[in-house]
Amino acid sequence: MIRKIAFSGILFVHACALYAQPVETHNLTFNRIPNRWDEGLPLGNGMLGQLIWKKSDSLRFALDRADLWDERPMEGLDRPEFNFEWIRQQVLKNDYGIVQKYFDEPYDKLPAPSKIPGAALMFPIDDPVVSSSVDIASAMAHIQYAGGMRVAAFVHAERPIGWFRISNAPEGLSPVIAPPPYRGGDKQENDNAHSGDDLKRLGYPPGTLKRTDSSMYYMQEGWGDFVYEVYVAWKREGSTLVGAWSITTRKQSLSAREEVALAFARGWEVDLATHQRWWDTFWASSSIQIPDKALEKQWYLEQYKFGCVARTGAPAISLQAIWTADNGRIPPWKGDFHHDLNTQLSYWPAYGANHLVEAEAYLDFLESGRPAFARFTNGFFGTKGLAVPGVTALDGSYLGGWVQYSCSPTTAAWLAQHYYLQWRYSMDRELLVQRVYPWFRDVNTFFESIVKKDANGKLQLPLSSSPEINDNRIDAWFQEMTNYDLALIQYAFQYGAEVAREVGFTEQAQHWREMLPQLPEFAISENNELKFAPDLAYQESHRHFSHLMAIHPLGLIQWEQGEQAQHIIKNSIRLLETVGPDYWVGYSWSWLGNLKARAKDGSGAAEALRIFAEAFCSPNTFHLNGDQTQSGYSKFSYRPFTLEGNFAFAAGIQEMLLQSYAGALEIFPAIPPDWADVSFRDLRAEGAFLVSAMRKQGALDEVRIKSEKGGKLRIVNPFADEQYTVSDGRQPVGDDGNIIEFDMDAGEMIRLTRR
Repeated sequence: MIRKIAFSGILFVHACALYAQPVETHNLTFNRIPNRWDEGLPLGNGMLGQLIWKKSDSLRFALDRADLWDERPMEGLDRPEFNFEWIRQQVLKNDYGIVQKYFDEPYDKLPAPSKIPGAALMFPIDDPVVSSSVDIASAMAHIQYAGGMRVAAFVHAERPIGWFRISNAPEGLSPVIAPPPYRGGDKQENDNAHSGDDLKRLGYPPGTLKRTDSSMYYMQEGWGDFVYEVYVAWKREGSTLVGAWSITTRKQSLSAREEVALAFARGWEVDLATHQRWWDTFWASSSIQIPDKALEKQWYLEQYKFGCVARTGAPAISLQAIWTADNGRIPPWKGDFHHDLNTQLSYWPAYGANHLVEAEAYLDFLESGRPAFARFTNGFFGTKGLAVPGVTALDGSYLGGWVQYSCSPTTAAWLAQHYYLQWRYSMDRELLVQRVYPWFRDVNTFFESIVKKDANGKLQLPLSSSPEINDNRIDAWFQEMTNYDLALIQYAFQYGAEVAREVGFTEQAQHWREMLPQLPEFAISENNELKFAPDLAYQESHRHFSHLMAIHPLGLIQWEQGEQAQHIIKNSIRLLETVGPDYWVGYSWSWLGNLKARAKDGSGAAEALRIFAEAFCSPNTFHLNGDQTQSGYSKFSYRPFTLEGNFAFAAGIQEMLLQSYAGALEIFPAIPPDWADVSFRDLRAEGAFLVSAMRKQGALDEVRIKSEKGGKLRIVNPFADEQYTVSDGRQPVGDDGNIIEFDMDAGEMIRLTRR
């Protein structure tokens, strides 16, 4: 079966090179200028963000910065009732109104803590627009006007600078800074975006505005000693207007004015060149080519948005990240960090798409929050170890909200999975020792401090919940562990044991393994369907598939485990669809796409992801939660913008093309049968393998695998019963007809080719 390969790889390399960068058909293109902020042209660099749209008769650049936050403490958190045991007692007494009053009302009724917007630049232009677009390869926005004026803009990929260049600009055209209406002003209309109160409720003093012939400055004092400033400067070069802007806070070493001065000293061309180099590197990380061009375009646009919002040195991806609502109101759900789904889903695609540098910024953010997490763990639970609030402010402090989930005891375990994935996809030993093991150690220390044995000798939490089942009612608390909490605790002990063994703590690993049989079994119906809890089956449509965590993303129940696991996976998904999507939102469809991919259902995965892209996204591909087409995919028709559905979509496409969670690489595990010609380049797999593959005319043609760190490669035989050859005469160390194994050195690459 094994033969030395000829140079058939040349065609494969050539085809993949065609998709090393996005192509023009992947761009955002319009024959108008968007006239809503949540449909604007998006630009960003992780810290600074910009949305370009038309408001009234002006071109509007909505400017944002990720760390613009009102961080006043949430009221009431110093009361003695702020602890888990007190809540449990109220549940046992069936007296829950007081819990809602103390824990939930402050989040609902108070305007802060909250993410806050920056400002906007307004250009009075009444000329009709011929076209507007975002070229995602260069991360540049372009607008063409009927009269010949052209606008180009970009937010520098690495510097806190935004640039604009207006060709054929009329005399006298210049930007005006429009501050957010912190002092009130124009009546703010309800745009169905689930936004909060008017910004004036924050109670800020008037901002300072200053203008010269070639610049404008805005300074705003916020809560406490927080101050931020916006500065824009411009100059004319013949008929062209060139300008730069920045937003900084007092935490930065340079002011916005100084950043803009440095930008002008470098110049547009120099900054554009370094900006382009960053994006060239980003796009060189991976690429895909699939026959469904709508799904392919959406995947590239999700990669683009991820490149805009994830960056070393910036906060993690919050609900809207750097595109805070530009509607004069506090953003939906305060624009905060929801760790009961939203931040986690936002990083799902990072690992497989080979964007580990950007993904590690998530861990940086979590590490920076450890002091706040420690205060929460000790103050709310009164235990050792590590618990993380489900809803946090910028510094990791507890923010409030429905207490069952904002104070869930298992949130840190879901975050632990991202530590694990960062290690498994990178095989970075330093990361493993310094960050991954300590996180699992502290999470498991907390679990051992809080769980107690029930009458059957099984470990139980004092109270359990399952986001966001039964919403904010008292029956959202369960006396026996939900499948959500159980899956996360099991994951922490099982994968914590693996991590401990890798670090060399064999006794610790053995101890955590011994915890596993002390946990209850998953609650499963007689029809082999995962339930929410032992006393609650899945019987009502719900947006959060929290009961299916064991299938995806945690992978505790795997298709590869055999017939019983497959029955559970298939039947649980079938029940989801039978009950129906009445109360799903966009991310539910993205998550379903991932679930179906894990069930090896390529057609089902593609359909779910297509519904997400067509019905739950605005024209600029922002996920708007509700069904915007009102086609029956959800009874939610509102349009709050959040990002997690976008990035879960991208992860779903990647799950269709490559899976490695079950201990072996699987090529094209879940593609529709009619996808005859498919390829991808440099998708990343667990074990730090970079994988490229090509399927032609319905048959796999070639697989190329590079090992970054060396080690054993295990791959599900992608050629089925066909013969294959291996480059350089390599012989596998194992081939049982299903799993092929190779021992690989660091930096080594092999090719497997159909004969």
